Amino acid sequence: MPDWLAVVAALLGGGVAAGVAFYVLGRRVERRAGLTAAGTAARERERLLEEARQRMVLAAKEELMKSREAWDEEVGRRRRDIERREDQLDQKLAGLEGQGQEIGRRDQACRERERAVAAKEAEARARLEQVAGLTAPEAKQELLRGLEDEARGEAAALARDLKEQAKKNADREAKKILAIAIQRIAAEHTAESTVSAVALPSDEMKGRIIGREGRNIRAFEAATGVDVIIDDTPDTVVVSCFDPVRREVGRLALERLIADGRIHPGRIEEIIGKCQAEIAAGIVEAGEQAVYETGIKGMHPELVKLVGRMRYRTSYGQNILDHSKEVAWLAGIMAAELKLDVQLAKRGALLHDIGKVLTHEHDGTHVQLGVEVATKYGEHPVVINCIAAHHDDVEHESPVSVIVQAADAVSGARPGARREAFETYVKRLTQLEQLAGEFAGVEKVFAIQAGREVRVVVTPTAVDDGTAGELSDKIARRIERELQYPGQIKVVVIRETRSVDFAR
Repeated sequence: MPDWLAVVAALLGGGVAAGVAFYVLGRRVERRAGLTAAGTAARERERLLEEARQRMVLAAKEELMKSREAWDEEVGRRRRDIERREDQLDQKLAGLEGQGQEIGRRDQACRERERAVAAKEAEARARLEQVAGLTAPEAKQELLRGLEDEARGEAAALARDLKEQAKKNADREAKKILAIAIQRIAAEHTAESTVSAVALPSDEMKGRIIGREGRNIRAFEAATGVDVIIDDTPDTVVVSCFDPVRREVGRLALERLIADGRIHPGRIEEIIGKCQAEIAAGIVEAGEQAVYETGIKGMHPELVKLVGRMRYRTSYGQNILDHSKEVAWLAGIMAAELKLDVQLAKRGALLHDIGKVLTHEHDGTHVQLGVEVATKYGEHPVVINCIAAHHDDVEHESPVSVIVQAADAVSGARPGARREAFETYVKRLTQLEQLAGEFAGVEKVFAIQAGREVRVVVTPTAVDDGTAGELSDKIARRIERELQYPGQIKVVVIRETRSVDFAR
């Protein structure tokens, strides 16, 4: 290798080494400068934090001082208020103690006065008893008797005044009061009868009535419009129909056919025709007789015929024609007593149920049908109102209609006027006796006079004379609330006192 190359290599090697040495030295200087700067920054941060901490401590101390001063002021103010209130309470307590002492003195004085008054009262009572010659209970009884006599006298005077006032209005109000009072009578109803029984001489007659292949019975039912019921009942057949006139024609025709013995379709039609004519004539005769008996004049012939048809109509077991005549008589008597039109009252009463003979032929209630037929044949408006209002379907326009309604109820409620089923009758009597027997002190109960009177036998030791009257009233009111019955029921409470001894 040439020398110059060696020199160059040596120089290059020395330069590289010097560069590395300078680089290392620079890094060390730079690291030391960085550490110095970091230490300076840390010291500055600590100084700033310390200054901030000191400022916060100073601010907190100032705030604490202010709060402590405010609290001391508040505590001082409250302490002064408490001291002032304690002073006020002490003053009030002192005043109350004074008042208590004053009240005690007054109470003592009152007790002394009460003792003095009691002594004076006893002395005065003794003097009064000595002067009057009566003890205190006797004087009290005498005073009560005087007050009772005075009250009785005032009550009698008030009653006289009321009677006089009632008499002044009697002429104006009597008719209205009586008419309204009379109508408060209820009636009990039973089912209508729609069948008629026909007796036979023997059961062989049933086969003759039926005829060969049933031709006789079919011809009979077609001609009369009734149903013939032939069952196992011995020696009896039943004619059934809602139309009472047809039923009567069928019954009469069947009886005549049985009596005649010739039963065939031709004979059946002949007998039925004769019976229909006879019944029609009887209807007119019955209507004319009813109009004559009630004294009504100028009634339209068709209305007379309808009145006659009521003979074959029953309602609740009561014949309508007899019922209507009875209502007409009652209404006429009431109208005469009240100085009302007797003729209008009788006409309205006789025709009040006229619609019942049409109910099986036309639609509508018997009231509606009665109003229609009465209007059709020119009856008086009062009579029409009697028909329309006798079941309160419309308002009563005159006292006459109220009287007719009352007479209708009276006639229906008359004992024996309407048939009552045996089961219903027994049930009503049982209910009466059971109801009255549920009261305390009742020993025995007897329903008599077909349930029109209840006799209640009570235990003498459990029911006294005063309680007996209350018991009869309670039983009567409960019967009114819980039972349905025609007319009225009399309640009799019997209290018997027995004294028993023995001779030995």
